[in-house]
Amino acid sequence: MDSHPNILVYRNTLLNLSETFIKSQMEALRQFTPYYVGLRAKNDIPLATERTFVLSQGGLCGKIKERNAARHGFPSNFVRQIGQVQPTLIHSHFGQDGTIALPLARRLNLPLIVTFHGFDITTHDESAESNFIQKIYFQRRETLTRSASLFIAVSEFIHRELIAKGFPEEKLTVHHIGVDVDYFTFKPLMGRENIVLFVGRLVEKKGCEYLIDAVSHLQAHFPGLELVVIGDGPLRPQLVKRAASKVSHYAFLGAQPHHTVKAWMQKAKVFCVPSLTASSGDTEGFGLVFTEAQAVGLPVVSFASGGVPEAVAHAETGLLAPEGNVKELTAHLIRLLSDVDLWQSFSHQGRARVCKLFDLKRQSERLEQIYKSQALDRFNQTFCVTV
Repeated sequence: MDSHPNILVYRNTLLNLSETFIKSQMEALRQFTPYYVGLRAKNDIPLATERTFVLSQGGLCGKIKERNAARHGFPSNFVRQIGQVQPTLIHSHFGQDGTIALPLARRLNLPLIVTFHGFDITTHDESAESNFIQKIYFQRRETLTRSASLFIAVSEFIHRELIAKGFPEEKLTVHHIGVDVDYFTFKPLMGRENIVLFVGRLVEKKGCEYLIDAVSHLQAHFPGLELVVIGDGPLRPQLVKRAASKVSHYAFLGAQPHHTVKAWMQKAKVFCVPSLTASSGDTEGFGLVFTEAQAVGLPVVSFASGGVPEAVAHAETGLLAPEGNVKELTAHLIRLLSDVDLWQSFSHQGRARVCKLFDLKRQSERLEQIYKSQALDRFNQTFCVTV
């Protein structure tokens, strides 16, 4: 029988394809057992059925259930069902989700931890998408600030943003989400192809249009160079049109599973997602995908935006240009594509830095220490702490 204490992992939607990091982080825990809770099932990422509680499977009735639960709290029978696993705490991902999880934490008398990832704290209030979840977030944000036990920032940049928005410093901690370095294995230069790889949602913040412009200049220097774009989003049609008019070799592959992304990372020569601050204020909180690329030995080029300089060490594991500077972005790409010694240096140093600072096992151990500090009494009742 498993003697580990249980925790609830909350996300309104379980889980979007871009959120593999949530499952990876939770399943790497060794001293706690995660149970997933959400308003609706997305099923882009499979979760253990016996450890998943979802209120709605979609449809009109499901949407009504979701809205009622978001506004008034989860129904009593659903709360009782969750309570039967005797959870120790609730860990919610994203600030908006934290405000929906807050009434559940109160009813179960549990500490609530909320991780802020980026858009949930950097987007200007007046620019935020107007939907019922966002409205609830605005209504309950001050209450969340007072009532939650702890707020986790995914980078020092997000930590500063939270302080600037009035979150109490004594309730803040920084914790980088880790990378499974045993899964993202190192691949040397041999066998790689002249490919510049982009992986990310096709939204303003990710800056794909700047990469297309840069590659259009690059192909004069490297005629066989190919741009490969993995990801989907509202800007895809106009980005495809832009690429068609400027780039001779390109492919838009849409959203892809993790193993496909890894395969392309092990095949490409340079990784480039030129993230920047969107007009809404939305900014890259950290950029886990940059650390995944570096874990396989793939050097990175990007803009020095938000938390990216924490994920990528400029002139050590990659090259960072000022936001929006296509000329410098292009120059950085040319350097890495033409200088084999520099490529090799960044490749090895990138892998070493990720293993030192962002290894999933080590980061998960640190997360477990955070859990213990927030739920010590319950933890001691259900689990024997060894010193």
